[in-house]
This record gives sequence, C-alpha cells and structure tokens, in this order.
Amino acid sequence: VSIPIKRALAPAGAPALPTRAPRILAMGQVTGVRCGARFVSYPELFDAAARVARGFAEVGIEPGSADRIALLLRNDIAFIEATLGAAALGAVPVPINWHWKAEEVGYLLRDSEAKVLVVHDDLLADVAETIPAGVAVVAVGAAEKLAGAAGSSDSRRDLITNAHSYQQWHADFIPWDEAPERAPMSVIYTSGTTGTPKGVVRRPQAEQDAQRTQLMLEHVFHLGPEQRTVIPAPMYHTAPNVYSLAAAVRGMDMVIMSGFDAEAFLAIVERQRTTTVQMVPTMFVRLLALPEEVRARYDLSSLEWVVHAAAPCPPEVKSAMIEWLGPIVTEYYGCTETGACVFCTSEQWLAHPGTVGRPLEGANVAIFDTDGRKLPQGESGDVYMWLDAWPDFTYQGDEHKRAAAERDGLITCGDVGYLDADGFLYLNDRRSDMVISGGVNVYPAEIEACLITLDGVRDCAVFGIPDEQFGEVLAAHIEVDPHAGLEAADVRQHVGRKLARYKIPRVIEFSAALPREDSGKIFKRHLRDPYWAGMERRI
Repeated sequence: VSIPIKRALAPAGAPALPTRAPRILAMGQVTGVRCGARFVSYPELFDAAARVARGFAEVGIEPGSADRIALLLRNDIAFIEATLGAAALGAVPVPINWHWKAEEVGYLLRDSEAKVLVVHDDLLADVAETIPAGVAVVAVGAAEKLAGAAGSSDSRRDLITNAHSYQQWHADFIPWDEAPERAPMSVIYTSGTTGTPKGVVRRPQAEQDAQRTQLMLEHVFHLGPEQRTVIPAPMYHTAPNVYSLAAAVRGMDMVIMSGFDAEAFLAIVERQRTTTVQMVPTMFVRLLALPEEVRARYDLSSLEWVVHAAAPCPPEVKSAMIEWLGPIVTEYYGCTETGACVFCTSEQWLAHPGTVGRPLEGANVAIFDTDGRKLPQGESGDVYMWLDAWPDFTYQGDEHKRAAAERDGLITCGDVGYLDADGFLYLNDRRSDMVISGGVNVYPAEIEACLITLDGVRDCAVFGIPDEQFGEVLAAHIEVDPHAGLEAADVRQHVGRKLARYKIPRVIEFSAALPREDSGKIFKRHLRDPYWAGMERRI
C-alpha cells in the first residue's frame, strides 16, 4: 500500500516518525529489524534506505517518475532498505520470486521495464544472461563471492564484474535529503489463467483513501509501534511484502525469517515476546505436527494476534490452532488485486465454521452467476468484491484482462462461493484451474506449456490434488508416445530445468490417451475429481 514514506524518510525540518529514535522494549532490547545474526536499529535502517535512495538516483532512477526497480532477493534486511529507498524517490519496487529460473526472471524484467535490479549475489550468475541491456545491477552479499560466480560466459562474467556491491555502494552516498514522494505500491506479478505473469500496477490514491487504507491494515494485521512481529513468509509475496513494510514504517520490532522452521518460529516468539504475526495454513500444519512436548516447551503467552490468509485452512487445523493459542486466530480473504476485503475473528469462525468472514467496513462482496445475474443468499457463484478505499489497478500492458475481471465495479479472484443469511462468505470451489500450494499460486497452463515441449509428450493435463500439509500439490496426467520410454524422473528433470522447483508435479501418471470432449479438449475434471472424492472443498 501507499507507505507513509514522507514521515519515515523525511528530510531535515520535516515531521519524522516517532520511531526515528530507538525505543527500548521491556526486556531491554532496542527496537529494530533482525535477520539471522544481523540486527539493524530503525535509525540505522532509515539512514541506509536514504543512502540507497541516493544510489538509485545516481544510477538513473528519476525522482517521482515511477521508474521500476526489480528486487530478486531472499528475505533480508536489504529487501526493506531497497524498498524504502525506492519509495523515497517515488520509484516502484518490483519483487521477484527468487525461485524463478532465468527465463522467468528475464521475462519479468523486460515486461516491467525495470531500470535497476537488486539481486543477491549467489542468484546473479544464473540469471545474468537474461538481464536486458542497460539495466543497472546491484548485488547484495559478500563482494568476493562475485568473482567465483562468473561461470564460463564472457557476457555473464562482464555483467557480474560490473555489478555494484550493495554494501559498499550505498554506504558511499550521502542520504537522500530532497522532499520524498508518496511511495507507490510495489508492482507484484501474478499469473492469469494463461499462466503468463502479469504485473498488478496500482493507480495513485487520494490522501484520504491512503489514510483509510492504513487504518484497515492496522485493524486486520494488528499493527502499531508497540507491537513486535515475525516475518515467516517470503517477502516477494503480496501479503508479507505489504505487512513487513507497514510494520517497518511503524517502528515495530521485527524478526525476518530466511525460511520457515516450525520450532525456530516458536523459539523466536518466546525470545522476542512476539505479539502479532501473519501466517499461512501450511505453517499451522507444520506447527501442529510438532510433538506436543516440543510445543509445550515454548512460552507463547506474548502472542495477541495471529492472522492467516493466502490459502484455504482446513477446519480441523483452524480449530486446533484456536484450541492451542486461544481466540486470537483471525483470517482475512482477498487477493493481490483487491487487498483484504473480508475478515473473520475466532469467535465469528466458531459460530460460523468454515467461513472466511464478513466484508470489512467499506467493502462490498457480491455473488454472480456466469450470466452476470446477482445471486441471493445461499446460492453459489463467482465471488466479486472491492474495498472502496483500496487503490485501483490495471495489469501491466493488459487493460483487457483488467476489464475482464470486473463486474459492477467489483473484482473477482476466480473463487466460487456463497453468502449466508448473516453476511458471512464461504468458499466452495475455484472457477479457474489455479492451484494454491502452501499459500503459493501455481498456474497449470504454464507447466502444461513446458511439458508439451518434452519429447514423447503428446498432451497433458496439470491440476491440483489434496495434500494434508500444503492444501494442494500438483498432479500431471500425460498422454505419452509409447515408444518414448518416458519416466517420471524425466518429467521432473525437464520441468526443473525450465521452471521453479515448486512447479514440478508431485504426482505423475502416464496414459496412452486422455479423456476428451467432442471438441478434443481434455476433460480435466474427469481426471481431477477422483482425487477430491469425499473432500469438503474441491479446488
């Protein structure tokens, strides 16, 4: 969302955030951001961000121009510094999933027209040859690692050699001291039903709407300068991206996890006296899988608020979390395009099991059939919604797709559901074939397009099947040339070379022919339904 960057990085003489001075927690710790062994106080973080802003201006980012700055970064303090630095100039951060392969990263850099790429140095070598000419590269990490990562390609070696080393690069600049711009929202890339990634580009917000949006965030996420939080999810995703930045500008004591480990998470909560956290249901599953004696070993009494989203939460999992932690488990529903529109407390969920909540103040939720007729309570159809204070959007280079997602001023995320008599929303299906695995959106069409290039594959269908831990995992049914001698390992290896590892199908089945409609289109539902037989929610 539009970050109050004017207060966070204000020049001399302008009003500053109260968090410009470090606060002291009850346990005697100075507030700031921790990641691994590194700790940065908020004065140090904002100073670094102001120096990064100056550096971006020096390498060609025009202040106030909404130029794009791509971030190919793991969870790191540098992620927040670079994002705030971009925001101070009125530039637009574009987070990239660091699991993506070179071709995927290259597409996003070209499509977004990024002028700068900030990248962890160990990721740079693998993507160097797909970075468009003219893009300035800033490498985060130990400079000595770069020389050994050059590989055999001259172009790759030259690019890596000429990359700025982040630590020294930003330290050499004086802090940016011009009047900062209102920060645009990050452009988050999310795939459509075709599987082609599309950037969600926010339009400017009025000041009044920006303030209302901030209040909504504080309500849903329980944000405030006295709160302490953990970031357990990848910051290239929309929700943890917005959450971590909103927490930083409020001066919340924060721990960034490089990856989620259930027991390590519990240890952080106990040690840092964490009060509020945003999670996904897969993390709940992993926490509940810990032996009871391990869970009992940690003092979680500081927790006041646990909010989850991004994927369906099995009722038994949610019930177990409420029983364990108490009525502090909350939920919201929305998507990258709409933000949070629906919210649910523990008490509401216990009274309406299976719901994702009721519309937030200022939100409108409606159910339509495929002909565009608004449906009454209790009838399932396409879920459309919008929050009136949320900034409008378009898709990068695709206004047609933006128009196709709208009905009567509302936007659909592709879900099917219904509203009950009390106005609570329930989800019972998805309109598209999109798969949500562990809170990550995966698009079968992209994987099918990859598989069809493998010798011996005649046709294929990829879809989601139920999984206790991740909610869904991928299955691929492949119509194969019987003389090709293909094995599951060949398929996994082929996808792994082209796409991120989480896009590799978990289940692979071969057949001489796939079921088809008269038109020749594969009957994907006939393949998928047996996996979901007897399940309460099909996707």
